[in-house]
Amino acid sequence: MNHLFAGIDISTQSCKLVVINADDRTIIHIDSVNYDDDLPQYDTRNGILQNQAEGVSESDPRMWIDAVNLVFERFVKTGIEPDSIREIAVSGQQHGLVALDEKGNLARPASKLWNDFSTSEECRLLTEKIGGTEAMIAEVGNTQRPGYTAGKIYHFLRHEPEAYKRTAVFLLVHNYINWYLTGGVCLMEPGDVSGTALWHPEKQAWSEQVIRAIDPSLQARLPQVRPSSQSIGRISDDLVRRFGFAPDCLIDSGSGDNMYGAVGTGNVRSGIVTLSLGTSGTAYSFMEKAFIDPAGEIAAFCDATGHHLPLLCVSNMAGGYNDVLSTFQLDHNQFVDIVNKTHPGNGGRLIIPWYEGERTPDLPRAAPIYFGFGLDDFTREYLCRGVLEGHVLNIYQGFRRLPVTVDEIRLTGGLSQSAAWCQTIADIFEAEVIPIEGEGAALGAALHAAWVWGLENSREEPLTAITDSFIKIDESRRFRPDAEHTQIYRKQKAVFEALSKRVRGLTGADPFKKRMELLARLGRPHS
Repeated sequence: MNHLFAGIDISTQSCKLVVINADDRTIIHIDSVNYDDDLPQYDTRNGILQNQAEGVSESDPRMWIDAVNLVFERFVKTGIEPDSIREIAVSGQQHGLVALDEKGNLARPASKLWNDFSTSEECRLLTEKIGGTEAMIAEVGNTQRPGYTAGKIYHFLRHEPEAYKRTAVFLLVHNYINWYLTGGVCLMEPGDVSGTALWHPEKQAWSEQVIRAIDPSLQARLPQVRPSSQSIGRISDDLVRRFGFAPDCLIDSGSGDNMYGAVGTGNVRSGIVTLSLGTSGTAYSFMEKAFIDPAGEIAAFCDATGHHLPLLCVSNMAGGYNDVLSTFQLDHNQFVDIVNKTHPGNGGRLIIPWYEGERTPDLPRAAPIYFGFGLDDFTREYLCRGVLEGHVLNIYQGFRRLPVTVDEIRLTGGLSQSAAWCQTIADIFEAEVIPIEGEGAALGAALHAAWVWGLENSREEPLTAITDSFIKIDESRRFRPDAEHTQIYRKQKAVFEALSKRVRGLTGADPFKKRMELLARLGRPHS
């Protein structure tokens, strides 16, 4: 019998299933459910409930269960035997909050998602209760941010106290799917729970002080945290009957989408950095030991292997880029053609692309800044180059806080297919860049399931060996830093940093002086 393993990714907009054959190292099945199109009864737009108040972003958790059932139904019709699947792992969008009562019903009909920003007040109150930002970082290794789960729980208590009282257990998104797959097992694991801002990733423990600041009875509503390298139970009898899974099919601990995104890009050894280029941008890297950022800008997360995954997230990545395409009616190839007609450094013109506030740095009211533009400079050429460089510089400024020596950057997300983006990242980060084709977090979940099953069934194999055999790297698309470009970008990075600090009221270099140094490098000392 073949050794098949399944990975499920519950993202904001879709549910994806990937099934791999660990014996011949092949991906044998890929399927996805788009919530808007395939489950119209939930009336979502981009997977999110419509007509909500400003800052609110929620989904009905039952939609995710229906999506899982749908990908299972389609899988059965392929003719691949479901009873060949030895283990299933679930990846879930981080930070979402699901509340269940004692009978397993939803105590709250909707889950607040990672991009819900209605809990800013709760984050401020919690931070004040603990004694300020430094004290909060000492307690949970992170600051309190609206995206994280602690503020969501506190908001629930403050605004819906009766529903809060009915809650028997709080779960994250992937924990909720695991609860469904196992027929009732409620457990958490270090990776995803790191993003609750209730649990310290270095101390590997809940913060009693933060929990008490929310509610002394909250601890009883939080599941036990178990290692990521363990299964949590077998698949439920109901799913065995409905879909034909083997009764001994195991359910992996699962983890957050960033943790499994790391596995799915082979980011399970030192020196590799993953950049995910979507609507937002994330950068993360495997580390043996925890990194706690004193400023709290880099998220201190555990990974799915028993190690650590410090992560940077910027809110603005594809948004400004897509707006430029729309404004000038360009497709991706036309954008690349225009950028190739311009030069690195953009003649001293710089855009800080804080189009919709920013998460890193933490500036929810931020607006974009156009620096060094003359009245005749707002052309599509300068704006295209400015948006491209601005987005990459923005994520680089946060990433440079990480104590990481970069051997290779692996890119995922739609923008990773653009040669202009790849080369600019290589030049600004001064590292080799390679786009990774694959199924991201869903593939990472399937690979993790194969690794965990091997650990527990006397077929132990290093996770690196598993990931290396599945992840396809096209060496013809490897981008290396251009020596001349890197010299220009070092000057431009100094301009970006100086300007960013100046507008935030921080001490730093003079951005005008730094711009003159960039212009001198470009051969335009008096522009």
